[in-house]
Amino acid sequence: MKFHSSISLVICLTLLFTPFPGLGQSTKIDKTDYLSPLEKAVVNEMNLARTSPKEYLSLLEQFKKYYDGKLLKLPGETPILTKEGTSAVVEAIRSLRSQKPVSPLSPSKGMTLGAKDHIRDLRTLGASQHKGSDGSETWDRVNRYGTWQKIIGENISFGHNKARNIVMTLMIDDGVPNRGHRKNIFNPGFRLVGVACGDHPAYRTICVITFAGGYREKD
Repeated sequence: MKFHSSISLVICLTLLFTPFPGLGQSTKIDKTDYLSPLEKAVVNEMNLARTSPKEYLSLLEQFKKYYDGKLLKLPGETPILTKEGTSAVVEAIRSLRSQKPVSPLSPSKGMTLGAKDHIRDLRTLGASQHKGSDGSETWDRVNRYGTWQKIIGENISFGHNKARNIVMTLMIDDGVPNRGHRKNIFNPGFRLVGVACGDHPAYRTICVITFAGGYREKD
């Protein structure tokens, strides 16, 4: 049987900047035509987890049934060989029991465009990394279309083609000792998000999620 080994990538740089007044926190994303249906669903899924972590506990419990030992067999996806198996799911459930609700994320066009740039780069390279082929980092890419404020971070998901699977696996964060992906999802300092999902020659589907505490879009 063909399957992928689990891949975990995370970056979360925390820097302090002057607060950006008037930062929007709306969760209405119906007018964001720059987001695909999958990308909108990823935003909605993260906001469900952020605003209702207790509700997400039952979803994580259901997720455990897709594990066969350390092999994660999600319907319609290539099986993934995880490092920790269900123990990582159990740890995530325990974490969510004490997780307080945080504000929902608002999508940003400029941050999404920066994430899309990285999708194209990773597709061309066939790679799985945060640094671009031109040496760019997350903050460089989003700054092509605006200016990030306060704090910035990035998660990258590989091999999942459904929003819930993308968010669930990042939240479980198999094989990442500091659970950095989960910390990004629940970081109360993050208020804006850019999401880009696309094809990848090795992992079929990749999704780049960029977070920031604030963002000034270019005019």
